[in-house]
Amino acid sequence: MSATPLAPVTAALRAMFGTDDLPGLARGLLVDDEFGWAPATTLIDGSRLPELLHAATLRWGGTPHACAALAWKSYSYWTALPVVLGWASARRVPLLDPSDVLIHFEDHRPLLTLGLRRSTTVAVLPSDPLALAGHPEVRVVAGEAELLAALRASLLDAHLAPLIAAIQTEVRVGTRTLLGSVASGISHGILRAADGLPGSTVQTIDTLLGALDLADLVELVPGPTGEPSVQRRTCCLAFTLPSPKVCQGCCVRQG
Repeated sequence: MSATPLAPVTAALRAMFGTDDLPGLARGLLVDDEFGWAPATTLIDGSRLPELLHAATLRWGGTPHACAALAWKSYSYWTALPVVLGWASARRVPLLDPSDVLIHFEDHRPLLTLGLRRSTTVAVLPSDPLALAGHPEVRVVAGEAELLAALRASLLDAHLAPLIAAIQTEVRVGTRTLLGSVASGISHGILRAADGLPGSTVQTIDTLLGALDLADLVELVPGPTGEPSVQRRTCCLAFTLPSPKVCQGCCVRQG
């Protein structure tokens, strides 16, 4: 299929990274051959979550809760990125029900790789050309508010929030810490993709974080040359690793 409903998303990703070969996402986002892949429901139901957390421990060598927080930071970034870029670039939102998100651990460069089933539903506005195209995977919503509500319901309520609950049955790590990484990842993603997106990136970030009730977890502050940069209000715990890392915009202040 030469042009899928997610074509604006893959175009935004290509502009953002300069390639279709991304470290955390399947090439072109959609997975044609699902052999070796498993749905994200296997993380939420706990059957493959220990595998993810063990891979994180092997990679970073920190405490279980720090490694879980960093695994989450990676997972939530790559899960949210196609959603927020779809909304920001074309008001096309892939609805990432966990059963439609596929994962595998075969490529050891990233912690894990995510892809989407071809049947993944994409929510669009009535003004979108897809609204009249009759694609079975397209859902037409009434307007902007409903599109943001659909984004939140699928990404946060049905996917990320249940996965947070599953992680917390394995390790002690706070919800605010984990949601801070979601807010930070969305903000960094939009800022990095800014040149390929219409409108104000600051307004885009404010709208998305407002819809997800995450606006209090990060702040956009002027960077060294005046450009917006992300200041976190929670910590991803990377500073606790055996080889400590203090991320740009970290809330932990070094003496």
